[in-house]
Amino acid sequence: MANEKNQQTFSNLKDSLSGIETFYVVDYQGLTAGQLSKLRKDIREKGGQLIVAKNTLINLALQDGGKDFTDALKGPSALVLAQEDPAGVAKALSDAAKGNDKGIPAIKGGFVEGNKVDVKVVERLASLGSKTTLQAELVGVLSAHLSNFVGILEAYKEKLEGEGQSA
Repeated sequence: MANEKNQQTFSNLKDSLSGIETFYVVDYQGLTAGQLSKLRKDIREKGGQLIVAKNTLINLALQDGGKDFTDALKGPSALVLAQEDPAGVAKALSDAAKGNDKGIPAIKGGFVEGNKVDVKVVERLASLGSKTTLQAELVGVLSAHLSNFVGILEAYKEKLEGEGQSA
C-alpha cells in the first residue's frame, strides 16, 4: 500500500489540476530557499501557483487528467499552474531565470489552454507580457481608431449642415 503522505500529495495535486487549462513543468534545482520563496510570491501575484512534488506523483496526477509529460519529468521538477494569466506566469518564470546566472527555473514543457507545447512556445508567451498589459494596449488601439472615426463623422456632419444652409 502506498504511504499516506504520498496519497495525500497525489490527492492535492489532482485537486489543484482540476479545471486548470495552463501549466508549466520547470526544473527548480539550484534555487536557494530565498529565491524559491520569491519565485512563489511572484507567481502568486500573477494568479499562479508553484507546486513541488515527486515526479512520480506529478506524472500520475497528469496522466489521470489525460496529459502525458513523462518526457519532461526527468530530474527535479515542479508544476507551475496558471489560473488567471498564463503569459504573466510565464514572464515571472522567465524573469526569475534571467535574474540568476544558472538560468533557473528552466522550463521543460507546458500545457497552454488545452494544448501541450514545447519550451519555445512558453518563451514566446513570456515575451508577450501580462494579460493586463495586452488588454491596455488593445484598449489604446481601439480608442485611437474610435477617436478618428468620430472626427470623420463630425466633419461629415458639418459638411452636410453647410450644404443644407446654402441650399
